[in-house]
Amino acid sequence: MAGRIEDYALIGDMQTAALVSRDGAVDWLCLPRFDSPAVFAGLLGTDEHGFWRIGPAEPVSVAPESPEPLPRSVFTDPSELRVIPPTASAPAVPADRRRYRGDSLILEQEWDAQGGTVRVIDFMPPRPLTGVDSVPQMIRIVEGVEGSVRMRSALRMRFSYGRIVPWVHRVEQPDGTHRTAAVAGPDSVWLDGEAETYGHHLTTYADFTVNAGDRIAFALTWQASHLPAPSAPDAEAMLEGTEQFWLDWVAQCTYQGPYREPVVRSLITLKGLTYAPTGGIVAAPTTSLPEDIGGERNWDYRYTWLRDAAITLSSLLRTGYRDEARAWREWLLRAVAGDPENLQIMYGIAGERELTESALDWLPGYEGSQPVRIGNGAAGQLQLDVYGEVVEALHLAHMTGLVRNDHAHHLQLKLISYLEEHWTAPDEGIWEVRGPRRHFVHSKVMAWVAVDRTIKLIEQSPAEGPLERWKDLRDRIHADVCEKGYDADRNTFTQYYGSKELDASLLLIPQVGFLPPDDKRVIGTIEAIQRELSTEDGFVLRYPTHDQQGENVDGLSGHEGAFLACSFWLADDLAMIGRVQEARELFEKLLALRNDVGLLAEEWDPRAKRQVGNFPQAFSHVPLIDTALRLTACGGAYLSAQPAGPAAERAEQAMM
Repeated sequence: MAGRIEDYALIGDMQTAALVSRDGAVDWLCLPRFDSPAVFAGLLGTDEHGFWRIGPAEPVSVAPESPEPLPRSVFTDPSELRVIPPTASAPAVPADRRRYRGDSLILEQEWDAQGGTVRVIDFMPPRPLTGVDSVPQMIRIVEGVEGSVRMRSALRMRFSYGRIVPWVHRVEQPDGTHRTAAVAGPDSVWLDGEAETYGHHLTTYADFTVNAGDRIAFALTWQASHLPAPSAPDAEAMLEGTEQFWLDWVAQCTYQGPYREPVVRSLITLKGLTYAPTGGIVAAPTTSLPEDIGGERNWDYRYTWLRDAAITLSSLLRTGYRDEARAWREWLLRAVAGDPENLQIMYGIAGERELTESALDWLPGYEGSQPVRIGNGAAGQLQLDVYGEVVEALHLAHMTGLVRNDHAHHLQLKLISYLEEHWTAPDEGIWEVRGPRRHFVHSKVMAWVAVDRTIKLIEQSPAEGPLERWKDLRDRIHADVCEKGYDADRNTFTQYYGSKELDASLLLIPQVGFLPPDDKRVIGTIEAIQRELSTEDGFVLRYPTHDQQGENVDGLSGHEGAFLACSFWLADDLAMIGRVQEARELFEKLLALRNDVGLLAEEWDPRAKRQVGNFPQAFSHVPLIDTALRLTACGGAYLSAQPAGPAAERAEQAMM
């Protein structure tokens, strides 16, 4: 049975990722890419849909039959075992402690078990470390810390999201050892380990004992089934190389403020969500983790949203990571190609356009949340705000000195030419509602941002365009929003033209420079969102899921939790209007929602007090970084109306 969402930790190789639970179970792993079918899909079903658990074979409460420590032996006959029967996978005992090894994606979990203490080290080597064939590998090293502990590895591979049972067989090696291979269709997965394995009930087991100082390694390697078997990895060398990779990468971080630990952990998480071969950034490595437990708000996030990737690029640029920013810009240019008029809101991680949505009816879903979806039908939606996010990211790359790219400038000009003809159209908005199209205020504001930043590009570089005409367009969009998207009686902007409802995306109005933070309409909007969209804990909902008549406003049943990105935006805005202490208190409450290894899902359920939505979520970790930068810039002093930090830098550029 899957654990709570916050019970998981992320490991990855910048091409795919696995989720490892506190009990030592890998319940989610797609191979060979983020968006490939899962080999372990227990997260969205049961153990029958695939998992790999390594943990103590005996609960602490069970006394051993013999007090003598067992040798580090290999059991070839299950009848030798004096532990749980092989028909059970292994007792799901939560680790007593877990952490990442320093600033890395190397996970360490420790159990105080019957007979001693044991540590399991889990990681995925970045693919360049694995050699020419660049195959994905997951390595698990079991280390004896104290005493003598009986351990069990239980591996149940189920290809195609838990639907296909592979052919599992031994492959004898010239030196007398053997490897375990699992093959189904185009995929093969190879298990190498220092403990003997045996099969029982379509599961591969290894039962062994670790004494203090012992290190027993297992490795799982994917390879296309028509190719020769991949080489067995050197686990210790891979561990050393993986740790050095992360040490070198984190050393590039330029942030040295009081929130360095959560900022660095968020940056590592964002790096882990980057598809290294192309520079695309997935929104999350999972699909169908619900926003409403037991409901239908379940989506596939293993793709590159232009919005999410653009704001991720901004955070990476501000913290010293230009290589990732450059790679994303090149990905964008390839994905959009010569067709900006048909800009999609999301693409596959290599730039694929076809992301057909379907349901996997054989999976019961996380805690019964159905349907389980793959693909994403929102790829065909019109979301005008995306133009603003993309142009903003390109503008920031230009302003921070990223090497000029003429194609990027040309793309930006073509995007504005499209917006010039279509900004007046209704759209589905930032939240991808599956209800009717509307004139969302945030979409119009971001259209303004796109035009504004392009005007600055023309003014500050050799790029050419109809400058005066676009200045007039910028003024017309601004006036239209202020007239039709503002409720003067309540002193607040609204979700869409003619609406009385609020929307947390309105918090971005001062951050993108549409209006200065001391404008009474901005302050009124911030206070209205605090009043009407905040939970008892002070976190922020995206929008009311039901209008005043009780109708669903987004075309979906049920409700959702507080959206973490919006809550960080509120902290940002509070600092911008001078309420710095209040902003800091909210930010620190948000940091407290992270799980014990510093990860955040998309939302927080204020009733159940747990994380919900896909995990870990780039769109939660990016604003964490931005707000930390802002509050660091604020220092300990209160501000008047003078902004500081990354969002304020954008606002200042916009007002120039």
